[in-house]
Amino acid sequence: MSTALERDLDRLRQEKEQGATHGEWGELFHLMPPVGWLNDPNGLCQYQGRYRAYFQYAPFDVNGGVKCWGYQTSTDLLQWHYEGCPLYPDQPSDVSGVYSGSALVQPDGIHIFYTGNVKLEDRDGYDYIRTGREANTIHTVTTDGLHFGPKHVVMRNSDYPEDDTCHVRDPKVWQDDSGFWMVQGARRSDDVGEILLFHADDLERWTLEARLTTPEPFGFMWECPDYFDLTDKAGETHHILSTSPQGLSGGAWDRRNVYQSGFFELSAPIQEDPSFSGFTLWDAGFDFYAPQTFAADDGRRILIGWMGMPDTPDITNLTIADGWQHCFTLPREISFEDGQVVQKPVRELAEHRTDEQSAEGSFVDMGTPAFDCEIENANHPFTATIAHELRLSWDGHVFRMAFEDPAMDSVGAGRCERFEELPELSGLRIVTDASSVEVFLEGVPYTFSTRFYPKQHSFIVDAAPEVTTTFWSLSF
Repeated sequence: MSTALERDLDRLRQEKEQGATHGEWGELFHLMPPVGWLNDPNGLCQYQGRYRAYFQYAPFDVNGGVKCWGYQTSTDLLQWHYEGCPLYPDQPSDVSGVYSGSALVQPDGIHIFYTGNVKLEDRDGYDYIRTGREANTIHTVTTDGLHFGPKHVVMRNSDYPEDDTCHVRDPKVWQDDSGFWMVQGARRSDDVGEILLFHADDLERWTLEARLTTPEPFGFMWECPDYFDLTDKAGETHHILSTSPQGLSGGAWDRRNVYQSGFFELSAPIQEDPSFSGFTLWDAGFDFYAPQTFAADDGRRILIGWMGMPDTPDITNLTIADGWQHCFTLPREISFEDGQVVQKPVRELAEHRTDEQSAEGSFVDMGTPAFDCEIENANHPFTATIAHELRLSWDGHVFRMAFEDPAMDSVGAGRCERFEELPELSGLRIVTDASSVEVFLEGVPYTFSTRFYPKQHSFIVDAAPEVTTTFWSLSF
């Protein structure tokens, strides 16, 4: 690390430890950057009893820039401590950015794999997609989470299929009885997204085993892949391939986000040439992208996403004025129940509930900035309004998340409306922090997540007498 960069990063750490403020919209229990820009979750794991979360980090530019990896730890998945910036672009193989990747816990430490980005902007006819980039798969190891050993390039563009573009990235690594496996997202030369599956015996020498995609093209690039198994109560194993496809258009995609994140259930383990189910969204709200999962020591599968969305000039985040932008989602427990994938807030959140209130039919609370609310017997049309401007509603057919004022300086800061058809709704859970709202729908795989910037705190439910609302303040 250069002396100047080391000095600046040390200054950022000192400011954070001395109580540098995130302003009125600083989150209470969502992971945020100390300053600057945050995006994709990376290297999620539990090691030596602590949860470890790395993240794409541009500490010197609130609007992005060359990416490092920031690093935070937690004992409960809710209260995070910034540890530093341990991975930065200091080699020819990652000079344009330490891009996304994953962690694999081994007896000798945490093995990190990431994409080292190199932009070849000095070439004639610079084409970032097809000829103007190196995407190097880099392996490095840490024994304490913060200090890393040498970086080894284990794959270069020449190791990927010839008909793939330069866009191959975001390695996710896991281990089974047959060795080590890795998936990476890729963009083919014909602008079709796919997953590359690699195998290794020793974490250094990787062999391409398969290329996976849908029978019909489904977007031009499959970013941030993840693969894992879920076992249901009957003992049946379900094989889940998660990815964030770019380039979906037409039909319902045109009213959703510019980029999506979701999953396919595979008919067999990924190594066995499986067929794909239909694509299911992880989230149907405004701010959710690039999720990754990890296995906790107690067996839970935990998912964390980036509560943000790239390439959205009509949407902003008012925290920019306070020198930071974006956060992670609430960590979520992923399971397979009643024939489908289910997301729930991590159980640790319930330990922070206080001041319980309940009501049948309508409900009003004024002045609570962070709360956890369960609405039961909700199979009647209802509306829940947060901060006077964010409306969550179900009319018996469609669930909506809508902001009344689309202005850039309003509560939604340019966000307007997201909705999905939903013929039945037995209940839902709403979790708010200082500048985020996450809605978990019973019996539905996807959630609705958004950032928001309340000027006044309020929560009002307008519902039939049969609907029951239970409301808790969240204390941290």
